[in-house]
Amino acid sequence: MDTAARAAAVAKVSGRPWDHWVTELDARGAERLPHAEIAKLAFELMPESVESRGWWAQGAAIAYGQQKGLRVAGQSSSGDFQVAASRSLAADKDGALAAWRELAEGMTEHDGVPVEGEATTSSTEKWRYWRLALADGTKVSVNVSDKGTGKAAVAVNHTKLESADDVERWRAYWKALLKQL
Repeated sequence: MDTAARAAAVAKVSGRPWDHWVTELDARGAERLPHAEIAKLAFELMPESVESRGWWAQGAAIAYGQQKGLRVAGQSSSGDFQVAASRSLAADKDGALAAWRELAEGMTEHDGVPVEGEATTSSTEKWRYWRLALADGTKVSVNVSDKGTGKAAVAVNHTKLESADDVERWRAYWKALLKQL
């Protein structure tokens, strides 16, 4: 999600225009604070009536940080970058995970970067997870959940990327791989 879309979503859910958020966070010195402190301020400012206040406060902190040039789109609070791509499949979560494993587990590299070690899987009642480390130090996590109506969401999250350019490179790669499911 880009900065403008994230800011618009925060404004809509909170019932407060985005410029109000910026003014309030500026007044509290947020521009000089690390992300975690900005998120705490945003949580304090978030109306109590908002469901998932913490999640929305994180969104407000990210949009604020991006707008103020504290971070760019795709950049995490620690300074590295991450990207996500997803696809819906006509399967339940176990079937979708099996399809992903069949596609990905025989691969020894992803976009020219060697796989480091074996992929691991785990599960909860609601989620299925597949995780893999790449030789460049980045991490890949595939999260699978039921969407209802016989469909599952398969989301690839790739973290610890070095630059915004890496975000676009890997987004294209993961989208192309997901299309093969």
